[in-house]
Amino acid sequence: VSEETAALIQTALDLSAATGGAYDPTLYPLTLAWGFSGGQYRVPDEAELSALRTQTGAEHVQVDGCRVRLDAGTQLDLGGIAKGYTAGRIRKILQDAGVRAAIVSLGGNVAAIGKRPGGGDWIVGLQDPQDPGSYFGTVAVSGACVVTSGGYQRYFTGPDGTVYQHILDPKTGWPVQGDLLSVTIVADNGTMADAYSTALYVMGREAAQDFWRQNGGFDMVLITKDGQVLYTPGLADKLTETEGSGYAYACIEP
Repeated sequence: VSEETAALIQTALDLSAATGGAYDPTLYPLTLAWGFSGGQYRVPDEAELSALRTQTGAEHVQVDGCRVRLDAGTQLDLGGIAKGYTAGRIRKILQDAGVRAAIVSLGGNVAAIGKRPGGGDWIVGLQDPQDPGSYFGTVAVSGACVVTSGGYQRYFTGPDGTVYQHILDPKTGWPVQGDLLSVTIVADNGTMADAYSTALYVMGREAAQDFWRQNGGFDMVLITKDGQVLYTPGLADKLTETEGSGYAYACIEP
């Protein structure tokens, strides 16, 4: 493969290791089984999922220079970091061309260059997962990436009325049934922010906060299913609440 592709795959493997496998770039067989790739939605049985899980996991991928080897049955899907990586690459291209102020938006992935023309931070709206046409708040950023993941972005309803959302738990092969509605990551690195937003959504509320405390290097906003907006201290003076949103806002303890 090309140097760029090999480097991106290696980055995906590193991010999978950093998140304890909560972000997994090898879930394509499972994504395909559920119909999230291709649109042929269905609910696979446990036997099928169990068999497919033997083909997933970062340990099934080896990168050696520009050579990438996949174990039998293993398939890569870099969709969990592709938008974040692309936004970051676009940002670098613009910066290399001398652009000092710009904002790149790729649907849930925003990358800002510098400050707004005339000064001041860029204001990025944070989508309300319970009402995607509105915002639960805004965050002010300069020179940073803002990435949001949540089950509300893509899902289907099964024959029995159960809603299945597209973010899968690598441990079970089933759509995440956690206590979060969305995760927003604010960081300098768009690829990392993209992977973390997915991984922390998989982890759930408490584990996501523990991960932030142990690793740092980024800020985050969690929306819980019980109606709370939890944000890290670095966003205390950057996050503006939407009046009447119905959420209770609170800063996470370091």
